[in-house]
Amino acid sequence: VQLQASGGGLVQAGGSLRLSCAASGRTFTSYAMGWFRQAPGKDREFVAAIDWSGSISSYADSVKGRFTISRENAKNMVYLRMNSLKPEDTAVYFCAADTRTLRSSSNPRYWGQGTQVTVSS
Repeated sequence: VQLQASGGGLVQAGGSLRLSCAASGRTFTSYAMGWFRQAPGKDREFVAAIDWSGSISSYADSVKGRFTISRENAKNMVYLRMNSLKPEDTAVYFCAADTRTLRSSSNPRYWGQGTQVTVSS
């Protein structure tokens, strides 16, 4: 599967953004999908994941209650709605896919290119 993320940008603290990830292929429902991020000088970290059906999602504690992951299987799309953004959310955000359940410790098999999110204070 090939993944292409979009929707990043510059936003003020407290603002919102929605990231999108388009997946190629006809077996989108075979994959759990997730979002990860990497800030300058820091390790990549898990943000959120969703199962193939869209019914089970998980979040990093740092974004719980502010971010929402969702997917539209008919369109081969996964989204990350980010509300109440903070400067510490600034990072390159990557979408990822794997046939296995995605967890915070996962190293997904498939990655999209990143999209930059910058939150100004």
